[in-house]
Amino acid sequence: MTAITVENVSKRYGTVTALDRVDLTVDEGEVFGFLGPNGAGKSTLINVFLDFAQPDDGRAAIFGHDCQAESVEAKSRMGVLPDGYTVYDRLTGRQHLEYAIEAKEADVEPMAVLDRVGIRDAADQPAGGYSKGMAQRLVLGMALVGEPDLLVLDEPTSGLDPHGIKQIRTVIREERERGATVFFSSHILEQVEAVCDRVGILYDGELVATDTIEGLRDSVGGTTKLLITVDRAESDVLERVESLAGVERAWPNPEANRVEVTCSNDAKMDVLITLNEAGVDIENFRTEEASLEEMFVEYTSGAS
Repeated sequence: MTAITVENVSKRYGTVTALDRVDLTVDEGEVFGFLGPNGAGKSTLINVFLDFAQPDDGRAAIFGHDCQAESVEAKSRMGVLPDGYTVYDRLTGRQHLEYAIEAKEADVEPMAVLDRVGIRDAADQPAGGYSKGMAQRLVLGMALVGEPDLLVLDEPTSGLDPHGIKQIRTVIREERERGATVFFSSHILEQVEAVCDRVGILYDGELVATDTIEGLRDSVGGTTKLLITVDRAESDVLERVESLAGVERAWPNPEANRVEVTCSNDAKMDVLITLNEAGVDIENFRTEEASLEEMFVEYTSGAS
């Protein structure tokens, strides 16, 4: 079943187009990374899901429920960590969870949720004294109450230390194992690459790419970097390597005693064979795939 359906959604604020004819589907049980720089329109689309913003054109639906015409039904399937969240200063962490549990008519112990998000020790402290990262974990805990079918996370690692980021990743993986769908919006490429099944790249309100990480690599050429530790690397040997089909460039890195080659996946073995036939002693080699950051630059450099 489709968890999220977005059909030709546009949203304008005066002369600014926040979303421009966005089409998107997210399958049930999928962890979907919604990637884009700040101001790309990511939060605007989430506001459409929550009926906080009305699209000027198109429609969005959550598990078949129209986000505007059936907003109560749509929101009942979601747990949300919004980007602009607030906490009640005078209420403790435990009281926040008790409120969420009562509102969602859920059967869960507040302390179990607080333990899961790593703030059990602060359960009885007023949330007004929480750090930004602690408040973020608290709101995440409230989103998890009731085991929602769809977890919507808007910049969930913002303000977290490395331990908190690791904990967020653990929660996302646990939710996927439970069968939930996770929609994970972020401008931090590393976080998206670490946990997502598929990625959508939003740039200036336009969805410029949607695919798996591997699919995105293939569509921008599938370039791989080979890092080959060798005993020597004469220029004529490198010229032979560069002449191979699928090889973009080969160059020496004397400080690391290695040759570095950018090539297609299919050309990797040909590179190693050519070096071996030239009498080069290959001591070791490893492969670096194109990073999500490099792919993001590739997709957005010519967008709009």
